[in-house]
Amino acid sequence: MEIAIYLIPAGMIFGLVILRALIWSIKSGQYDDLEGAANRILYDDESHEAEERNDK
Repeated sequence: MEIAIYLIPAGMIFGLVILRALIWSIKSGQYDDLEGAANRILYDDESHEAEERNDK
């Protein structure tokens, strides 16, 4: 039971760190555009293709 003296405050500190990280990620805009990055890989980059043609 003596370990609870250390585990309870450690768990609370860990929870506060996680909460702070969540708040920071929301404020910095990490969740603003959830589908943009997922859809971006589906489209071809035309400027990159033009550079490859010019190099050949």
